[in-house]
Amino acid sequence: MQHIKNIFKTTTIISQVGIWPGMPGSVCIDSREVLDGSAFAAIEGTKTDGHLYIQAAIASGARIILCKNLPATCDERVCYLVVNDPAIAAGELIEACLGFPSQAIHLIGVTGTNGKTTISTLLFNLFTALGYPCGLISTIKIRIGERELPATHTTPDTISLHKIIAEMVSSGCAYCFMEVSSHAIAQNRIAGLTWGGGIFTNLTHDHLDYHKTFKAYLEAKKTFFDQLPSTAFALTNKDDKNGVVMVQNTSAQKKTYGLRGMADYKCRVLENQITGLHLSLDGTDFWSHLAGNFNAYNLTAVYSTACELHQQKEEVLVTLSKLETVEGRFELIQGKNNITAIIDYAHTPDALDNILQTIREIRRNNASIITVAGAGGDRDTSKRPEMAQIAAQLSDRVILTSDNPRSEDPEHILDMMEEGLSEKLRGKVLRICNRKEAIKTACALAQPGDIILVAGKGHEKYQEIKGVKYPFDDKKLVKSLLTTER
Repeated sequence: MQHIKNIFKTTTIISQVGIWPGMPGSVCIDSREVLDGSAFAAIEGTKTDGHLYIQAAIASGARIILCKNLPATCDERVCYLVVNDPAIAAGELIEACLGFPSQAIHLIGVTGTNGKTTISTLLFNLFTALGYPCGLISTIKIRIGERELPATHTTPDTISLHKIIAEMVSSGCAYCFMEVSSHAIAQNRIAGLTWGGGIFTNLTHDHLDYHKTFKAYLEAKKTFFDQLPSTAFALTNKDDKNGVVMVQNTSAQKKTYGLRGMADYKCRVLENQITGLHLSLDGTDFWSHLAGNFNAYNLTAVYSTACELHQQKEEVLVTLSKLETVEGRFELIQGKNNITAIIDYAHTPDALDNILQTIREIRRNNASIITVAGAGGDRDTSKRPEMAQIAAQLSDRVILTSDNPRSEDPEHILDMMEEGLSEKLRGKVLRICNRKEAIKTACALAQPGDIILVAGKGHEKYQEIKGVKYPFDDKKLVKSLLTTER
């Protein structure tokens, strides 16, 4: 049996009550999942406190309790470990129970406000095409080789995450490319993992409903790099004003990428068209099906990562040039009458600005830009007026509509968005709360050559209203409207 101190490598064990029984049969953070011989971690969450369920866990057979505070009465059959953070302890314990799977795979994390899904998915597709069995953990889906699982969060909970990586290892995966959200970092969902590398994309306004301040949001992201081992690489976007800050305290090997100024991996945009990008990557001409300066950054991050993972530069560029855009990320639909629609997940001010700036650069013959945009409910409310303002400033017509209102009144969300509009901008804005009707109106308004941007939901196949997810697919709806005779 491994010594307890070799299991809890960063956890501080404040006190121990009872005898350590050896490795548990499972580790749980939900008392309803406890089996005989399990360990239960009493985690203080945003909605409930796991300490309230310690007795229920013991009644179901838990024999190890990881907690911050001892219960009033202790069961003599149980080992209680009072630790500084039960979430970290749970991650370290499940990793040990599974045989340290993250040490047996190249685990690469991608964090930042925008670009995480595109970079992680392109890396998965690239390395798969290069002949490596790979895993993917992203907002859109989880992939274990050819097997696909649904994704409920950008980064799964601690226990699920470790089990997924263990399954990747047992399936023979050599690499795992994973999105790392700020929530997951702050909640220590990634505790216990051994990283081979980390990638920073950018940092802009988002998730202030959770983190409260931009500084706290930045610190959450930075913590990921602070915890990287010296054997890993830390790849950062040098053009982002927070890029250097992210890696200033890391033990990992620091590398930079960018389009402006000096960087370890340098990209230059030679041509930007709606059908793709012509780039110079480290002095080599390269063509990609992806469009926009923001994708030039994404592609450079992917290329840089592949080089850090000791892949051949020429083979990487040839393979990367064949890859298509990621689902719901600047996804093109060519309709009749030369009308183009773009489906994109843009749900932050910076993402929306990047998309619209790109469309303005690549449009031809003064084509009109018609934007359909909303904002999610139960999320950061401060970005709502800013997103409406960006949409109106950079589009010819705007239709404000419902996104995923969740528990909020969608009309109230639109009221908040309209607060960002001046009288002049209001003249080009329509307000249609029903998302289907809003998209239909945008398609009806479009003239030959125009470009429609449907933003906010991207790959999602549902709309969440009052806690219920209803089937809704932006891409499917737009295709049905634009590819039929008008």
